Amino acid sequence: MLLRMLVVISVASLILFGLHYYVYDRLVRYLSLGPTEQRALKLTLGTLYALLWLAMPFSRVLRLQVARPVMFGVFIWLGMLVMFSIALFGGDLARWTLALIERVRPTPTDPTRRAFLERTLGFVTLGLGGVLSGYSLFEGLRRVAVKRVSVSLSRLPQSLSGFRIVQVTDLHVGPTIDGRWLQQVVDQINALSPDAVAITGDLIDAPVSVLREHVAPLQGLKAAHGVYFVTGNHEYYSGPDEWIAELGRLGVRVLRNERVTVRKGDAAIDIAGIDDHHSGSHPGHGPDLPRAMAQRDPQRPVVLLAHQPIAVHEAAAHGVDLQLSGHTHGGQIYPWRYLVRLQQPFIAGLHRIQSTMLYVSCGTGYWGPPMRLGAPAEITELTLVS
Repeated sequence: MLLRMLVVISVASLILFGLHYYVYDRLVRYLSLGPTEQRALKLTLGTLYALLWLAMPFSRVLRLQVARPVMFGVFIWLGMLVMFSIALFGGDLARWTLALIERVRPTPTDPTRRAFLERTLGFVTLGLGGVLSGYSLFEGLRRVAVKRVSVSLSRLPQSLSGFRIVQVTDLHVGPTIDGRWLQQVVDQINALSPDAVAITGDLIDAPVSVLREHVAPLQGLKAAHGVYFVTGNHEYYSGPDEWIAELGRLGVRVLRNERVTVRKGDAAIDIAGIDDHHSGSHPGHGPDLPRAMAQRDPQRPVVLLAHQPIAVHEAAAHGVDLQLSGHTHGGQIYPWRYLVRLQQPFIAGLHRIQSTMLYVSCGTGYWGPPMRLGAPAEITELTLVS
């Protein structure tokens, strides 16, 4: 776990440095900045890079209410960095196209006109980056929408048809998401009057001692057949055993490689849950689907809660009817979904793998930048039909 975290931090640091340098280099080129402006830009971008690198440790050292304004600004810059990098790359594509046209044209372009075009291109790309940043911020901070999904299960008894599970995932309560926001989500869930609630990991981003009051609204969740939780990878950065105990105190049933049977009249359905896919390096933790499925009635449908979609292949081999997952955020900010796809086989939405249905939520909160582009946040109401 420690080695993987070091590798992730190192790679992330290199990527962040590369993006900052790319933005610096293109702004200097497109805006024809002089030496004084270049030094000021270097200092500004260098400071922002250092703040990003220190962001997560900073949020854990200071009390959350002190860290939140700083973290909010730093993470907005991270999102803006991505947006401006995308816009500037689009500008580069346009510039390279113009250069190619110049090569094949019989007469050269006037240098003054070329400089004007490049400068205009620079302002256009900066404007595009600003528009993308503003829209993404709006999407990230708006009220979470309820997404309704119908899932047909062949083994579901007719008397259970219409059974509704509300899934929330990747809430990431922590540096920039607090208890007031979580209370709104709880109120939205309760308004749906679900049969069951599934929280599929990455609930928090700080230890219990920091976030206890901010997750307290979970105690108000109401569901006819229970509220269930499975760990995500972020729980293992913040003390999983402490969080498991705290969630139990709040009335949330944590499923650790186990299942429960939900009965409605004479019919029944199993709800199972496994530890996060990458939790095996933490003592006493690790996914164990065979244990969760042991001695199960094979005629009874089973819904599996697993934080990462990658667990679906094993789930299909064990006859799981429906797996609910998160983790991917749907990419959160386009085009990161293509990088996520390198690790996860499914990014968002409903999929069929053999006889197993998989639903991957885009997530209810956000991680890092309070921004979303092409992957709206969701509270998912899944209606099971026979």
